[in-house]
Amino acid sequence: MEHKIYPNVSIGKNAVIEDYVIIGVPPRGKKAGELLTVIGDNAVIRSHTVIYAGNRIGNDFQTGHHVLVREENEIGNQVSIGTSSVVEHHVKMGNNVRIHSQAFVPEMSILEDGAWIGPNAVITNAAYPLSPNVKHELKGAIVKKNAKVGANATLLPGITIGENSLVGAGAVVTKDVPPNKVVAGNPAKIINDVSNLPYGDRR
Repeated sequence: MEHKIYPNVSIGKNAVIEDYVIIGVPPRGKKAGELLTVIGDNAVIRSHTVIYAGNRIGNDFQTGHHVLVREENEIGNQVSIGTSSVVEHHVKMGNNVRIHSQAFVPEMSILEDGAWIGPNAVITNAAYPLSPNVKHELKGAIVKKNAKVGANATLLPGITIGENSLVGAGAVVTKDVPPNKVVAGNPAKIINDVSNLPYGDRR
């Protein structure tokens, strides 16, 4: 099977689209081609990736295998989404965002320029799942510029991870993290300053 491209999909120059990729899937309540889908130049979209309609994606976009990107996201340049990761709808990503394998990014999340999401990290957006107004009260995390979220970390709804900060592997983040801090544990607590780490302020 080759890839399937729905109507009203614009893909830039030099794209590599592997077998079993589907691009432009209409979400519930929309017809095929109703929402414009744009993917910039030099994309590498690996097999079994599914990208829904209405996404606006910049240049140099890459996916691993079996990636799901839901509808109407805004994704910048040089963004990479690793194998088996899921990005829900109405997510905003800046440039140079890296999402590793098997991560989950729910709707209403914001990942600013240079944000780094480790493997199996989970961002949540519903404080009270299945509550009557849950769909109207969703709040994803905000991961600020150059912040890093370690493997298997969990971010609770509405949390802000400050610029350049680092969330340790396996941490459960229940409140905002200030800029330039290292947090770890459950619940996560500040344990260090990024300036004291071996890489200091290097990106």
